[in-house]
Amino acid sequence: GLLGGAFDPVHVGHLRLALEALERLALERVLFIPLAGGLHRQPPIAPAPLRVAMLAGAIAGEPRFAVDTREIERGGTSYTVDTLMALRAELGERPLVWLLGLDAFAGLPGWQRWTELRGLAHFAVAMRPGTRLPDTGPLAQWLEQARTDDPAALAASPAGRVCMLDAPPLDLAASGVRALVAAGRSIRYLVPDTVGA
Repeated sequence: GLLGGAFDPVHVGHLRLALEALERLALERVLFIPLAGGLHRQPPIAPAPLRVAMLAGAIAGEPRFAVDTREIERGGTSYTVDTLMALRAELGERPLVWLLGLDAFAGLPGWQRWTELRGLAHFAVAMRPGTRLPDTGPLAQWLEQARTDDPAALAASPAGRVCMLDAPPLDLAASGVRALVAAGRSIRYLVPDTVGA
């Protein structure tokens, strides 16, 4: 399993999504991949070393979680297609599952070389409050062909399927966590203790 993002900061929504995917999709492990910079969001506020340290602290108690810093080491704009191509070159035909929320999935056609992503990984999409699956356009067409409700189907091939992940709805965003900090309010129970300290 692969979970990319700014992790600025990592919060319980990220961690819960990774754990739900790990258990429900029978994943061997989940790699958290912090981005260097992206086109679809503001640059991270926290510097890369701090975001990596927060991630490492947050996942320290779960041996099936790991931090992968390849996007930070590569620098510049982070493109998922480049990351998946590198992982595919390292791991061969092993199934890869990119984890993301439905809001990010709905924006997939705006991602760099998005049609190539389908041949590089499966996608596990966490339903989020207030969002719904696209019903028209190229993403809806792909969903019609690739959607599976059987998590075992992801283990049967290296890439190309879409599985909806019915995870507990945690409507939480890093921007909301940062806003609380800026307002001098507590972020306890929204982030791991190692991050909020």
